[in-house]
Order: sequence, then C-alpha cells, then structure tokens
Amino acid sequence: MSIKKLGLTLATALTLSFSGAAYAAEFNFTFAHVLTEDTPNARAAVRFKEEVEAKSDGRIEINIRPAAQLGGDVEIIEQTQMGLVHISIPPTGNLANFNEKMYLFDLPFLLSDNEAMKRVLDGEVGTELLGTLGGNNLHGIAMWGAGFRHMTNNVRPINGPDDLKGIKMRTLQAPTILSTYRAYGANPTAMAYVEVYNGLQQGVVEGQENPLANIDSMRFYEVQKYMTLTGHAYHTYAAVMNLQAWESLPEDLQKVVEDAMIVGRDAAREYTIEDEARILDAIKDQIEIQELSPEGRAAFVEASKPIYEEFRPKVTPEVMDKALAASKG
Repeated sequence: MSIKKLGLTLATALTLSFSGAAYAAEFNFTFAHVLTEDTPNARAAVRFKEEVEAKSDGRIEINIRPAAQLGGDVEIIEQTQMGLVHISIPPTGNLANFNEKMYLFDLPFLLSDNEAMKRVLDGEVGTELLGTLGGNNLHGIAMWGAGFRHMTNNVRPINGPDDLKGIKMRTLQAPTILSTYRAYGANPTAMAYVEVYNGLQQGVVEGQENPLANIDSMRFYEVQKYMTLTGHAYHTYAAVMNLQAWESLPEDLQKVVEDAMIVGRDAAREYTIEDEARILDAIKDQIEIQELSPEGRAAFVEASKPIYEEFRPKVTPEVMDKALAASKG
C-alpha cells in the first residue's frame, strides 16, 4: 500500500473512531427482572428502555436481562444494591425482606380495585415508602404491578378461607404472604418463581397465587385444576435503581429516567388490562375458573384481620392507617 493510501486509510479509521465515540452512550445500565418477555411488565420494560434512550438522545443505554437470566427476585435485589444490576422491578413481597415497610403492599384485601390501587401506590403512601429505600442503597422511582393475584390449586375449589386448610401453597419468599396462608390454614412454602411449574407438576406444592399474566406465561393452568378469581392482593413491583447509579446521573437525565418509569408503569397497567380478558378466554377450557362470592370475600377479610395486627408495628400504624384511608377513598 502506498504512503498516500495508508494515510487516507488511517485518517478514515480515526474519523470513524471519533464519530463512534461521539455517539457512544455516557451511561450504560443493566435492567434485570424474572419475567418472560411476553408478560405486560416485561413489555413495559422495553417501553421504558425505548423512552429513556430516545428522550436522552442516546446518552443512556439500557440493557434488559429478562426471564431470571441474572437470578431470582432476591438475587436481583441484592445485585441492585451492590451495583451489579442498575435497575430492577422486584415484587414488594420480596423487597419487604430488606425494608419492613414494604409489607404493606401485600396485605390481603387492602386494595379492592384498580382505583384503590392507584390511590395508594401512586399517592402519598407509595411515594413515602419509595422514599425509604435509600437506606437499602436503592432509589425508589415508581410502583409498577402485574394486576391482582388469584389462587389456583389441585385439591378443591376455593370458596373461602376454610377451603385452603391443609393445601400446600407456593408463595413468594415474603413474610406477609406466608403469614396470610398460615392464617387461612394452608401450608405455605416459599419457592422461586422459575421453579413453580415443576413444583406443581411433581406435587411438591399443590397450589399457588399469581396474577393472570404470570399464570398464563408460565402455563400454570396446565398443572392446576381449579382457579378462583380472588383478587386478594395487587402484585406490586417497586421500580428501583442502584443509589450510586441514580446519583451518577445529572438532573436532566434523572428527569428522563423518572418520566420514562411513569410511562413504563402506565404501559404495564394498560397491557395487563388488555391481556386479562384474552387470558381468561384462552384458558377457560383447561382449568375450572370461578368468581369469589361476596360471602366468600367477607370470610377472607375477616380471616385476614390477624395479619394486619401482626404487621401493623412493622409497617407503622401511621402508614397503615393512611393506606387504609386512601384505599377507601
């Protein structure tokens, strides 16, 4: 190669190098979760990524690691605290193992419908509790969620708390939920989300609780006989960032991330509502589905009172009373 051609080649390479550097992201963040990519919140995570990258003009790049690629919910919380993961959406049931105030969101029958959910999660109570996560080396941004949880099992239809007696129920690794099923007379067992299908199939557990999106995406209906639409708790996720990752952002990019988290939250709720009618229609011939009667709901609410008393000191009476008032509207 001639010296002239060599010079042109080097000049071109340097130009491309500097051009690439000019467009390289200033911040590269990993966003980890356990959900399969077809679920509403996994799709909302993609919406969040698109929103952040567009509104930051490429200054922030989000690398999503779905489907428990980096471990279960507890492992992802720990990795987010350490900065190995930068963004996550852990269930509040798991997060309560690190911050006791989060017990609030998994109290049974606290939230009666989507409007009550929004008043509590998006209002003063949700904002206050997200603000407590700094002590866990996390920055809480918004409350996401996957819809209301329902009960399935292989033993009998669930019409009230007495029907749960003796049933081996899989739950999150969450004290509130474990206490709930003990109060109902069931035998709860904490188990990682990705292990539940095999656990049900092999009879290690006989039942489980999840929102419809998770029941559908993990095909739990294939290994369960009965489902009652209990709607007993909203499956809440706390959208959080590692505190140092958050503080590394200038104010303008913090605003971009905050705004995009709200876009993602609202998208997840929209996708959830759209999917639930489709899911019920799709699985109705594969699992026996029934509504919870008003009498059954009243019996569950009565049986849940000791759980509120157990967790009231940990949530704090002030926070619990504010949440109950907000829920009632």
